Amino acid sequence: MRTVRIIMADWILEPPMPSLRWLSLPSPLLTPGTALLATVAPLVAQAATYATAEDVAHRAFSGATSVHEVLVTPTPADAAALTAPGAAPHAGPVRTLEVRQGDTLLGRVLVDAVVGKFEQIDYAVAVDPAGKVLAVEILSYRESHGSEVRLPAWRQQFVGKTAADPIRVGADIQNISGATLSCTHVTDGVHRLVAWAAKAPFGAKP
Repeated sequence: MRTVRIIMADWILEPPMPSLRWLSLPSPLLTPGTALLATVAPLVAQAATYATAEDVAHRAFSGATSVHEVLVTPTPADAAALTAPGAAPHAGPVRTLEVRQGDTLLGRVLVDAVVGKFEQIDYAVAVDPAGKVLAVEILSYRESHGSEVRLPAWRQQFVGKTAADPIRVGADIQNISGATLSCTHVTDGVHRLVAWAAKAPFGAKP
């Protein structure tokens, strides 16, 4: 019993480990006190990168022979339209990847980021030359909850959407219980990008 008290004291004095939720404790230490400590340890966002914009380009456009990065600077009005409500004004150019098969333009991939609940979510939207969505993919996710936005079935709802569609949670995009903020903010971001892409010119041929 004395040994257990010393180990528990050490745990209390040490700063919480980020990976405490997944820590496997030897069976002699699985006392009620240690189990409670593991339960109340704070959740820590685990950043994970799942894809790059180039990966999205090659998956969305299977016949691609070239992927060319183009930074498109929006007009002040478009920059305001690209800004999430309550966020700082969109600054700088929009990163796009123009995808071609030989000299034929297949479409482009638009790269953006939104805030889920607390952390940034990086995502990409592939559209054809007419502005129709071909794919939406999550590039990086940092939140401790809400990662269900990566589910293919949820992201598939965006395929075929254009600027003429609402692209809004509760209208043509379903919510996921427990991931409401991530769903809403990614959906709003896709809506803004698709609206911008419908009127933003493609870059010059590389």
